[in-house]
Parts: sequence; structure tokens; C-alpha cells
Amino acid sequence: MPKTPGLSSTHSTSPFLRPSPILLTAHPASVSRGAASEARSSEPASLRMDSGPPNAPLLLLLLTCLLHCWQGGRGQSSYTIDSVDLTILPSGAVQSGTPVTVRCQVRVSRDDAAPLRHAFQLKKDDVPVHAATTEEDSVAYQLRGARAADSGSYECRVTVLDKSKASAGRRLDVAGLQTPVLYLNKTAPYEGEEFTATCSAPEEKGSLVFRFYQMSTTSGGSQKIKQPAPTGVSSETTLVLRAVGDSVLYCDYEVNLVSGARRSNRSNQIPVMVKELYIFPIMNVLPSSDVFEGDVMEVVCKVVNPLRNIEVFLTKDRRILKKAPVSLSHRFTARKGDSGKLVCKAEWGNVQKETNMTITVKELFSKPRLTMQPTDLFEGDRFRLTCSVSVYAPERIRDEIIRFAIHRDGANLTAAPAYAAVARPPQNGNYTCTAEATALSDAVVAKGSAALVVRAKVPVSQPALSVVGGTLVLGKPFQLLCRSDSGTLPIAYTLNRPGAPAETVVASEPGRGGVFNCSAIRETSALSDFLCHARNGDNRPPASATGQQRQRSLRVIEPVSRPVLAVFPGAVSEGQDVTLTCSVQRGTPAFTFAWFRAEAEGPLSRRVSQGRQESYTIGSVRGEQGGAYYCEADNPAGETKESLRVVIAVKMAGWKKGLIGGIVFCVLLILALVLILALKRRLLQFKRRRTGELSVKSAGTKAERLSLTQAEVNEAANVTPGMIGKSVWSEHPSGSESEDQNSVTSPEKPAQPEQAEARQADPSRAPGETASSEVRNSTQGVPEQADAASAVLFDASQQGSVEYAQLNHLPDPRGDHGNHGDRGVQDDFIDEIDIDSVHIDGE
Repeated sequence: MPKTPGLSSTHSTSPFLRPSPILLTAHPASVSRGAASEARSSEPASLRMDSGPPNAPLLLLLLTCLLHCWQGGRGQSSYTIDSVDLTILPSGAVQSGTPVTVRCQVRVSRDDAAPLRHAFQLKKDDVPVHAATTEEDSVAYQLRGARAADSGSYECRVTVLDKSKASAGRRLDVAGLQTPVLYLNKTAPYEGEEFTATCSAPEEKGSLVFRFYQMSTTSGGSQKIKQPAPTGVSSETTLVLRAVGDSVLYCDYEVNLVSGARRSNRSNQIPVMVKELYIFPIMNVLPSSDVFEGDVMEVVCKVVNPLRNIEVFLTKDRRILKKAPVSLSHRFTARKGDSGKLVCKAEWGNVQKETNMTITVKELFSKPRLTMQPTDLFEGDRFRLTCSVSVYAPERIRDEIIRFAIHRDGANLTAAPAYAAVARPPQNGNYTCTAEATALSDAVVAKGSAALVVRAKVPVSQPALSVVGGTLVLGKPFQLLCRSDSGTLPIAYTLNRPGAPAETVVASEPGRGGVFNCSAIRETSALSDFLCHARNGDNRPPASATGQQRQRSLRVIEPVSRPVLAVFPGAVSEGQDVTLTCSVQRGTPAFTFAWFRAEAEGPLSRRVSQGRQESYTIGSVRGEQGGAYYCEADNPAGETKESLRVVIAVKMAGWKKGLIGGIVFCVLLILALVLILALKRRLLQFKRRRTGELSVKSAGTKAERLSLTQAEVNEAANVTPGMIGKSVWSEHPSGSESEDQNSVTSPEKPAQPEQAEARQADPSRAPGETASSEVRNSTQGVPEQADAASAVLFDASQQGSVEYAQLNHLPDPRGDHGNHGDRGVQDDFIDEIDIDSVHIDGE
């Protein structure tokens, strides 16, 4: 048969089983009758196991050996737990005390007949209540008398080797609780006496919570008087009843179950009679409860019907004055502090009875009071001490005399109610006085006053007024210290100053003075207006001091005035050295001067000087160094002032100016030449345009000849030489006009041969006709061109010159062809002739 994984016949994982060799010892129930009996005695009485035959041990041993041999031959056996069943008989709800059997049965299937050991575990509400290991397939748990504590849900778990299975849950409900039993060791205790009470329910199980009750016989009401801590099925405690009379005591208990708490019935009721304890004490105060100081008082406290072991106490304010058995008597002389409530207490065991009485002790005379005049005492002043009482009863004082005494530091100064002396350091100390009187009872009553501390004050010395820190900065707020070298504290310092109310500061610590915050002053002499008063007594004149007393030793710092920046020289040229001088008019040295350029970051220079001015020089100044400059000045006052800004304009160097002037002159000269050339060219163009217009007009007329009158010629001769600075009759024209005129009068192309031949073949033809014909021919040839017009004009001029020469019997100018000057003059003349002065004959 194949082996089943996880199963082993020699090893078991159950907590109740061990390997097979332990089986050789056999289960106690199957070894022998004696062993079975012994097992029954060790196990619960409800567990029943069947005993074997008489030779059971030998047979069991033999069968075990055979079983092991057989298992070794055929291998490991297989098994499975089919079911686990749990039964409770009787089932359902049962009454308390009913026997109940809880049985657990297991069914196991296996492949052989080898016995298996079953480990049973029985739980109630998940709490184990019974366990057994056996080869039997069932086990029984007997509840011979089921109680409420046995109620709950039961479950059985069976473990076979390494397999385990649980049954379904079964519930057992036990109805009813045992009625508790109450026992008292005393049924007639005294009020407040302790006695023992015991409440028990022996047949119940678990931890029971007991409670004790007292029920009134008159009203029938009950109240719980005690609930001790759970101790099992019985509780014993101590009870104390303080109310006198008859009552009934009983108890009950409570069981706490998973399903809830259950409460038992009441126990038996026991009548209890609480007896009154007649031990009330009697208290007497003699002579009365209202007495004067010095009276002798006696207090009697006793019990009339005493019991054994009774004690009596006399107390006041929880302080025992006296203690005695049965009765006591306390005698004392009354004092002021004896007023109050006296308590007389009788005690027997834990029972106490008390009575009280209030007593009042009146003062024979009041507590003395020591006073001093004057209250504000200074050294050298005369003072007087007086001891007095405000209330006293002369009728209760023998001879109505009160005796006084004054003491200093415990030493007697005088036996009188007054003491006078001059205040000196030896007179300082703690003064007290006592008052003493004899009562009518011959008792002496003495009282002492409270201590009066006499400390003569030291007059305040003349204060000194000084500036805190020893340095005064004019123009800034400062602090003044007013302090006296000697004087008893506290000292009130008052500062009077102009323009402000008086201010007072109280100094309560040694070495401290009055510190005052003051507004700024502009001059040192203003300190004379500050006045300080020091006072340490209301009845003494103050000591005074002024600020003028410390002016000599005071260090005064005057803030620096606004600096002035001067520049030398005033006109600055490139390459020169510029000196910036920064100066101040007022201030306390040392001064710190700093120079700045507005366009630059940081100071150019910084210097410390004892003088009121300092200079800074900029060497070989450059043009880019021009701009706004300023300086700053400060001194130990810590207030920096800035000057006005000065703009430095750096002029150009002389040689640069000359160079620039030359360059400018050359540029202007070039511009002038260019302008003149442009104007001359423009004028030439204008002349050409006028000549063209003249040519057009001459060609359009019907005149055949050109004639110039003598007057016109004379006019032209007179006018022309002055026009552009040249003579008509000069041989050489001036300037470059000859070139221009030549270019104007020179035709672009030679004259036609026919025209030349006509002029030469017919010399007798009138000049006007020739000119006219030439003009016409010229006009017909190139009428719109300026050069053609100039040629026609040139011919006309030539012809007119011929006529003019003939009239004046001059040689023909045309005969001198080599004289270019005459031609140029003619050209100039023609240029200057106004078109209106030309007369053409032809009509």
C-alpha cells in the first residue's frame, strides 16, 4: 500500500501523543486494575473507562509487539477523522444541582485494525475545562451538580497523531443559584462597634461578588452597606452600624458569566439590635465661660456611667490639652489666646462621644504699641519713643497700674513709657516695649509690642549732574545722570530743565542714580539751565546740582558744519592739475574729508585731518573727468554732511584748438571755392540761355541788316567796361572768360561753303542784309541749339563792327584774323548787350 504524505506511525504532532516506544508503557487505564483505579483517582470522577481482563498488561504488551512488527512489515498505516460529536445530557436548560454528562465521541477510518490514541480537549466558552488521551473513541465529562458557572457553550476537539478536528458547539444553561447563607458574630452591637459578617454559597462555582444590606424594620427600606472584593464562594468582612435601633441584615451575590451577570436570591435575614453607648461626657467650666485675662479657670470633663477601658480627652483646635480615664480636670490661667471652643471627648473602642463649650477671654489691657516721632528720622535729629495701650480694664487691675518698659535689641533702656535720644548710628536697632499688670487674682499679665526698627537715615549728599558716557554731542539727544555719593535709599532725583516739566526718578539700589533723557542742545552753555534735586526725606530740603558744575570736565563734540567745495583754477583745461578744497566752518576735530564724483562709485579720496580744510588734486585732468563733484565731512559726532555739487568743465587744450581752427578754415575755404565755381557755372549757363533767346528773336524779324547807332555804340562802350571788370576794347580778356567765350563763339561745325562764297563774292551788299540772311540761314539750319545762336550773334557782331569801323573810318576788324583779343572783346560785348538795345533795320 503506498504511503500517504504527511502521515507517520512513529511521529505525532499532537501535543497529547508521543512516538511509538512510549506506547510500550501502555495507557494507565489498560495496564492493570490497580493502575486503572489509580488513573480514576487522578482523573475527574465523572470520567469512566472500562477495565480490561485480569491478564490485560501481558496481553497488551504482546499485542503491542505484534502490532509493531506487523506495521514494520507492511509500512505506515493511513487514517482519517470522519467526525467529532458532542452531546450534553440532559440537553437544554437544567436546574441548578442537576447532574449533567458532557460526552465527546470521535469516528476515525483507517486501513488496518491498529489502535489509535485520541487526545480529547473540552472547552467552555473557549476556556479548557477537561482533557483526556485514550484509545477509546469517546470520553465523558461529568457535572455531578451543575451550577450557574457551568453554563456556556461547549466544544470538543480531538487530535489523532497529526490530525485534529472539532465538534459543533453545544450550549448548556443552568437555571437558578444557590441561596447564600449569612452569619454574624454579634447581633446586638453598640453603636459604632465593629462586628464580623460572613456570606457564603459553598455549592456554587467561580468567583462570586457578595453584597451586604441593612433593612429598616420600620420603613422596610434597604441600603447596601458594603461590597467586598470577590474572594470565591464565601466572603467575610467587618461591619459597623452607627444608627441606634433595630434593623435586619442580609446578603446576596452575583455571578458574572459570558452571557451576562446573574444575581442570587437574598440570604437568610438576621435581626440586629444596635444599642446606644451611654458614654456622653459632662463638661463644666469654672468660674464661667466669659472671663478676663489673668483669671484662673478650671475645666472638668467626665463620664457618668463609665465602661471599662473608656478614656476622656480635652482638646482645643485639634490639640489635646489633657487625657485621662473616665474623668479629668484642667486648671489654667486665662490668656487672650485661650478664647475658642473646648471639646470634651469620651472614647470606648471605636466609639466616640463628645461635647463642647466656647469660652471667651477678655483682654485686661491691649497689646502695647511702640511709636516714634518723627517717623522720618535722619542722623542728628532728636527722636522720642512712646509705649502705650489702647484698651484696658482698670477695675480688673490691682491698683490700676500698668508698668511699661522700653528695650533695644533685648536690652532694657528705661522702665518708663517714653524714651528720647539724638539719632546716631549707635542708636540704631530693634526697639520693643512691654506692658505688665497684676490682675485681681494676683496673676501677672505681661504683653510685648511688635518690634520697631529704628534706622536713622543718612542725609543725601549734594548730587553731581553729568552726561552719560562723558561726551556731549551738540545737536543730538543725550542723557543726564544725577547721582549723590551718600544718602539712605531710596533717593528721589528730580530734573528741572527749560521748556519741559520736571521729571522724577527714584533710585532704590546702591550706586544707582537718576538717568534722564534730554533733548538736543546747540550750545554748551545751555547745560547751565539744567538743575537736579536729590531728596530722601519728605521733611528735609533737597540737595541740588546744576549742569554748569561739570562743564569743565565734560567732553563736548560739535557736529561738523556743511562743507564747502572750492575748485582751483576756476577755468580748467586739459592737462592741467585741478585742486578740490573741502572746508568746514565749525566742528570738533578730527575731521574726515571725502571727495566724490557724481558719475563714479565710491570716494575718489578720503583723508583725516585735524584742520578745518583739506585738498585733493587731480593731476593732468582729462576731458572725460569733467562733471559734478562734491565732498563729505564728518567728525566724532558721527553726522556726515555733504557739500553742494560743483560742476567742472574741462576745456580743450590750445594746440587742439589751433589744429581744429586750421582744419575748419581749410574746410571753409574749400567750400567757398566750390561755391564760386558752382556760381560761375550757373552764370555761364544763364548767359547761354539769354544768347539763345536773342538769336531766336533776331531770326524772326523781317529786318535785312543790323545797324547800331552811334549813341548805342557809345552807350555800349561806356557800359560794357564796368560790367565784370573788363574793357570791350582790350585785346585780352581777363580770367578764364576767354576760354568760355571762345567756347561760346566757336561754332561746333564750319560754315557752309556757299555762305562763305556769298559773303566774299558780293562785298557791296549791305551788312544788314548779309546779317539777316545769315541769321535766317542759321535759323533754318539749327534754330533750337544754343551754339548756332551764338554763331549768328557772332556774325552779326562782326558785321556791326565793320559798319562801325566804316563810319568811323577805321580799318576792318575782320581783316586781322590773328587778333584773338578783338574777337574776345566783341564776344564780351555781345554778351553784355541787352536785347532791347539791339535795333534791326528791315522794315
